Amino acid sequence: MFLSRTLLKKHTVLPGFDLALGFTLLYLSFIVLIPLSAAFLKTATMTWPAFWDAVTSPRVLASYRLTFGASLVGALLNAFFGLIVAWVLVRYDFPFKRLVDALVDLPFALPTAVAGIALTALYAQNGWIGQWLPFKVSYTPLGVFVALTFIGLPFVVRTLQPVLEDMQKEIEEAAATLGANRWQTFTKVIFPILMPALITGFALAFARALGEYGSVIFIAGNMPLVSEITPLLIITKLEQYDYQGATAIAVVMLVAAFALLLAVNALQAWTRSRQGR
Repeated sequence: MFLSRTLLKKHTVLPGFDLALGFTLLYLSFIVLIPLSAAFLKTATMTWPAFWDAVTSPRVLASYRLTFGASLVGALLNAFFGLIVAWVLVRYDFPFKRLVDALVDLPFALPTAVAGIALTALYAQNGWIGQWLPFKVSYTPLGVFVALTFIGLPFVVRTLQPVLEDMQKEIEEAAATLGANRWQTFTKVIFPILMPALITGFALAFARALGEYGSVIFIAGNMPLVSEITPLLIITKLEQYDYQGATAIAVVMLVAAFALLLAVNALQAWTRSRQGR
């Protein structure tokens, strides 16, 4: 028995656990842990009053409200419409379906600066879309919301698509046989299965929007206290050689994003455990 286990361990295709774990930790340290720890170490050189003043100034608080608020609303909107888009792409056949499916990935492939310039041109007051709107979009906080919604949609759609493709239609037929109507089938049978994937897609879209920079600065207008996002404020402080102020704001963003993602993961685990019961 011991010999067979030893031979099986020696002839596995993948490397041993010790080697694989060591390589994983080394790779994550260079790519993630060391850069993030550098921000915390730089911030640790500040006194507490200096840190508090740097992260709670009126300009910084305004950027927090815009960044987190627009990211949250954009992610919620993408969760709703992303579910509809994924459902249509999986459940229906229609002309140019492959083209529509490819367009979903456009925010992934398009350079962020190009996306920002295109959105600005479309939603400007003389743009193709903006000229017909009764309100101003470009160079306002609403433009920030449009840009963050644009870049977040693929995360929700691509997260939901595999789950919808693997979902057996016999489940819906069984619900209909038991007397459930379409709305009851969706809310009681389909939606609980999709909930973990939907939460994951929402979290990915939200996290992506928090750190977005290129597609926002062109359409936002970048007015302090009005349409200035937090990533732009960090860049501004770096250009002013205020490295401590930039890292202090970055640390706040990191902690807030980590806490929010931790809460989303806890909600996702609770949803899965509830489904298991």
